[in-house]
Amino acid sequence: MNRQETDLNGPRLTRLAALRPAEIGAVSLLLVGCLLAGCGARDAAPAAPGAGASGAPAASGPVAAAAPASAASMPPVSVTLVRAQVRDFTIALEASGTVAALSSVDIKPQISAQVLAVHVKEGQFVERGAPLFTLDARVDAANLKKAEAQLLKDEASLADARRQLARSQDLLAKNFVSQGAVDTAQANVDGQQAVVAADRAAIDAVKAQLSFARIAAPSAGRVGQIAVYPGSSVSPNGAAMLTLTQINPMAVAFSLPQRQLGDALAALKGGAGKDARGLVTAVLPDGLGQRQGKLVFVDSAVDASSGTVKAKAQFDNKDQALWPGAYVTVKMAVQTLPDAVVVPQAAIVQGARGTAVFIAGPGNVAAIRPVKVLAQAGTEAVLSGLKGGERIVM
Repeated sequence: MNRQETDLNGPRLTRLAALRPAEIGAVSLLLVGCLLAGCGARDAAPAAPGAGASGAPAASGPVAAAAPASAASMPPVSVTLVRAQVRDFTIALEASGTVAALSSVDIKPQISAQVLAVHVKEGQFVERGAPLFTLDARVDAANLKKAEAQLLKDEASLADARRQLARSQDLLAKNFVSQGAVDTAQANVDGQQAVVAADRAAIDAVKAQLSFARIAAPSAGRVGQIAVYPGSSVSPNGAAMLTLTQINPMAVAFSLPQRQLGDALAALKGGAGKDARGLVTAVLPDGLGQRQGKLVFVDSAVDASSGTVKAKAQFDNKDQALWPGAYVTVKMAVQTLPDAVVVPQAAIVQGARGTAVFIAGPGNVAAIRPVKVLAQAGTEAVLSGLKGGERIVM
């Protein structure tokens, strides 16, 4: 029987020497159908007792007597071999996630006014502080001038009160007025100083009110649908004028099983060395690729109804591949097994004696090897009971 060898990392095939059908028929459950085509089922059935303790074919027994009669009539059968690899194996948790913006702000006016100008367009990206709207603020501008005029008037009164106080103090020194007259002049000065301070506070309030007429972007982001136009009347209790959404970076929210809570909390502190814990991959739908991110948040409580805890990962989104509200598949690395022996899951055989694989040993003899599955991910599995470089029958 011919066999081929391939590497886990590529489709390379190599022609090797033939495996003897009689030997494989004694040990290989994978090829028993082919052997039964050449010999009767009753003749092949006694093969199991002739196997050794390790699953390798025995030197003598019913198999050696029954198999040669049918081996000559069997055509060559090709098998595929892979070599067990030794490498770091990352165990990842897979879940469904929802793309969410790190910040999304509804822009509303702080005063009731009419829109004079709209400075942005729908879908435009703006920086923090960029002007969005200009509102009609003519009334506030007039109130500012009025407050400034009142300040000038009260400052003049304060100056006169100070002169009266100085005159009273001079007359008191010459014993022309009483101390009560000086105290009255001092009270007038103090009261006028308070009036001037109130005028300045009123001016600051009007300036703040006037600044509300210019609406600027509170953060960088993308402008959503604009709901108002020049001439529209807006108010603080009305609908949002637009929504400003931060696109880069972007977050993906997902849920973790309660049993992975410890790994997630450890990942928040950051892995060390070759540990990949906390690395999160967002797989985009429809074959649009994937993005690498980092776990940044784990909720403070477990949902009692589902047994899960909410988590969030952050991704760079300069190419705008992630869009708020979209669904992605999230894969988060929760543990890394160093120097693990990795084989394809297709090579694992589940039988009455447990989990095993078939090894192509010396002399091209296939032997069964009991193994234990330590971890699985995708099409690969980590096994104990194997050594790196051993040839495994698929």
